Amino acid sequence: MGGQVTRCDFEWSYTAEPHATRRKEILAKYPEIKRLMGSDPSFKYEILSLIAVQFALTFLLRDASWTILLLSAYFIGAFPSHALIVGVHDICHNIPFGNGRPLLNRLFGILANLPTGIPSSIAFKKYHLLHHRYMGVEEMDPDLPTSFEARMFYNSITKLVWVILQPFWYALRPLVINPIAPNGLEILNIVVQFAVNCAVVYLWGVKSLVFMVSSTILGAGLHPMAGHFIAEHYMFEEGFETYSYYGPGNYLTFNVGYHNEHHDFPSIPGSKLPLVKKIAAEYYDNLPYHTSWIKVMWDFIIDPRIGPYARVKRPKVKKRKGVELA
Repeated sequence: MGGQVTRCDFEWSYTAEPHATRRKEILAKYPEIKRLMGSDPSFKYEILSLIAVQFALTFLLRDASWTILLLSAYFIGAFPSHALIVGVHDICHNIPFGNGRPLLNRLFGILANLPTGIPSSIAFKKYHLLHHRYMGVEEMDPDLPTSFEARMFYNSITKLVWVILQPFWYALRPLVINPIAPNGLEILNIVVQFAVNCAVVYLWGVKSLVFMVSSTILGAGLHPMAGHFIAEHYMFEEGFETYSYYGPGNYLTFNVGYHNEHHDFPSIPGSKLPLVKKIAAEYYDNLPYHTSWIKVMWDFIIDPRIGPYARVKRPKVKKRKGVELA
């Protein structure tokens, strides 16, 4: 069945993740980087434009044949839809309105979420911040594949299936490894999304809703835009757990490829991450990086050295009287 993976366990690490240390060193050497932190005034208008584009496509394809609709979802709709998914990621870091207006950022995230058809913005923030705080930590980092995934998807054929089903792993994994009760804003996110979905069906028909949701699911699976999910933290070179991508896909995804830079400085907008790399070039130029998300996906599927086990993992954090202990 092709290319059985050679790993039988994760790459265990007993040292801290590298980003906090590098952040401290870079800020000591280049304090001007602090001026890059904060909101990006143009970001919110880019998100509003993407919302308009995706809803326009949803309207235009309301009477398309099922074949045209699904092909359009993959080859056209997946691009603005996935850009909005990445936009929701940036929104959870308070990029639209800054750290001083958290509620406005959360509500804007719900708005950005609408054309995807799937309520995820508020829940994503909750779990994504855990990914930053506990990167690689067992049962704390929701970005880590489960042991079930690693055992089940162990050769090229099954890894292909895993890639196709990526959106489902990202949706279900947090609920399995570290479930957190929904809050009021999550419920609002779900209610508003459901209301908009119903309005789309009422006004334009069920095909429009299928287009919205298909664009999201197809664009997060076996699709060039989804290559960043694998590129960011899967261990393509021994000892390195975060990888940047420097290529044209960044123009469509708010520079999500600058992932080392993002983890070092999560409060810096994506539009300014290339400046981080330019200012502190000696910290990034010698790190391994990707130049093609398509090649990343191909290598993940074909290369027996890479699979769900190819992640750096740290022992579970124990909590005792409010103090976190490794």
